[in-house]
Amino acid sequence: MTDVETREATPDDWESWRDIRLRSLLENPDAFGSTHEREAAYDQSTWRSRLDGSAGPSILAYGGGTPVGMGAGWLYEPGRIMIVAMWTDPAWRGRGVGRSVLNHVVGWARRRGLEPELWVADTNPEARRLYESYGFRSDGETSPLRAGSAINKSRLVLPDPPAAPDPAGAHPACIDRT
Repeated sequence: MTDVETREATPDDWESWRDIRLRSLLENPDAFGSTHEREAAYDQSTWRSRLDGSAGPSILAYGGGTPVGMGAGWLYEPGRIMIVAMWTDPAWRGRGVGRSVLNHVVGWARRRGLEPELWVADTNPEARRLYESYGFRSDGETSPLRAGSAINKSRLVLPDPPAAPDPAGAHPACIDRT
């Protein structure tokens, strides 16, 4: 694993976010519900508004000071956050970038008591392996990637982490009294 730094993007990061997002849509068009054509038409104010934090965190991952990955959380209903726009530069895949972005978004969500979920294109087995290795599990729901698409996507949910044991409620033989 290579050193990767993640941080929440702000509206001032709009050009970096735009550049990596448009690149992701060009290089992996069958991995996303949006298209390069649609998002290339966005103006600066649209890009800035996507990074204002009101819908959830937008995370940029940096390797050697350069953006090499991204992901965001979208608050779409009470108590739930959808992880969207996950992408890693192909030269950085397999080096912990995606996991670092997930750590950031999931940590943000868990601190707020939110349940993370995401959709993954059925044509993207590498991403699915990452999500499943992180603990996401299919809930069985599928739908088309985009309107009119022959590609399907599957919803994955992240179960709550196990609660820390409560010594007060533990069996007396299991409590360390030393």
